[in-house]
Amino acid sequence: MQNLLTLSDLTAKDIESVFAVTKDLKTKYRDGLREPLLPGRVMALLFEKQSLRTRVSFETAMINLGGGSLFLGRDVGWGERESIADFGQVLSEYCDVIVCRTNSHEKVVELARHCSCSVVNGLTDLAHPCQALADLYTLREIHGDLQGLKLAFVGDANNVARSLALACGKLGLRFTLASPPGYRFDQAFLDLLAKECPDAGIEQTADAEAAVRDASAVYTDVWTSMGQEEERAERERAFRSFRVDAPLMSAARPDASFLHCLPARRGEEVVADVIDGPQSAVIQQAGNRLHLQKGLLAWLLGAKT
Repeated sequence: MQNLLTLSDLTAKDIESVFAVTKDLKTKYRDGLREPLLPGRVMALLFEKQSLRTRVSFETAMINLGGGSLFLGRDVGWGERESIADFGQVLSEYCDVIVCRTNSHEKVVELARHCSCSVVNGLTDLAHPCQALADLYTLREIHGDLQGLKLAFVGDANNVARSLALACGKLGLRFTLASPPGYRFDQAFLDLLAKECPDAGIEQTADAEAAVRDASAVYTDVWTSMGQEEERAERERAFRSFRVDAPLMSAARPDASFLHCLPARRGEEVVADVIDGPQSAVIQQAGNRLHLQKGLLAWLLGAKT
């Protein structure tokens, strides 16, 4: 049984295997074929947070694969009405895979500890691994070989940035974070990166223009994530000079792609002319959440493609 709680759970070889299944299934999907590789399999979506892309892409993925999906919101009472241990053990009796989207990463770790089926992190405060996998798959579609490419993340060292840094380290991309002091990777995460990806080119800087220089991808995310609403005014002041606009994009490679995990706040972390412009790959990126997660589910559950 394989879980995906963070990208520490996957090797570079694992990621390449998922990408290979993803490519095969996406090609067939475009040709009108939706292979029922997981007939009778059941996925539970255990969500505490709002969602568009994660919920719909996972549900659609399992339906495309011939299985079924159950959406479980806060009303099921996990960790409240009964213990996470009891909840996880019982839910595992019914389902083949659980996708958990929760506020606290510790909750998904505890859930996985008590489950006998695969558990996938659909987003926590610490990590967003499925997003990062879809992002790098998108860059491979656009730019080809990923080895040696540079991805510049302009903004907060949040769950998306952490997952991207790990993914880049495993697949041989250079990663640079442009962020003000106080909003960068902490030492514990840098130590993890050094341990798991000793050859990774990871940099942090307060100079956004220097960060995007030679980048094949410029990525940003909202300055204030869900659960940080009380920090909004402070974060707007801190990140004001880290907005992605046309002059900043012009400092990257001419063929650089713009990425954003969405939802976006136009005029804050990115201007409309960039996110809606010709270099933007955000819709392709969002669409690949479906295809990557189909590949991931098929790989996790041992489907033969």
